[in-house]
Amino acid sequence: MRRPPEEQSLARLLQHPYGDSVEELAREESFVTRSMFGCVACYAHGRLMLALADGDPPWDGVLVATAREHHAALCALVPALRVHPVLGKWLYLPAAEDGFEREARQLAALARANDPRVGVEPKPRRPRLKSSASRRSRRGSGR
Repeated sequence: MRRPPEEQSLARLLQHPYGDSVEELAREESFVTRSMFGCVACYAHGRLMLALADGDPPWDGVLVATAREHHAALCALVPALRVHPVLGKWLYLPAAEDGFEREARQLAALARANDPRVGVEPKPRRPRLKSSASRRSRRGSGR
């Protein structure tokens, strides 16, 4: 039997090495997670808020989805944040930073509180193309 989406999201979060650090965000009623490029993407209030990455730097820590206009304010609030070297619009809290867990919890609290400096509206998903097998069978049916 499949678990409800809320349980799946919480389980996905807690399986991640840094999930404990942002668990407060999971208490938000609208919280969901999705897999995104090997990361756990955390959504709340209908926006992509944080992404947890456990690869090699700069893909090891908490990525903060935000707009460039909020960088200075967020970096002043959480001094260990830096601009992500690949995703320039996003900020990055490296897992190797002293105080990582404390600052990750602070970011989760901001996201849960729906702070307008944290989060971006997700782009609408594109409709999936039908599989090539489906297209082949349709061609062969005389249509």
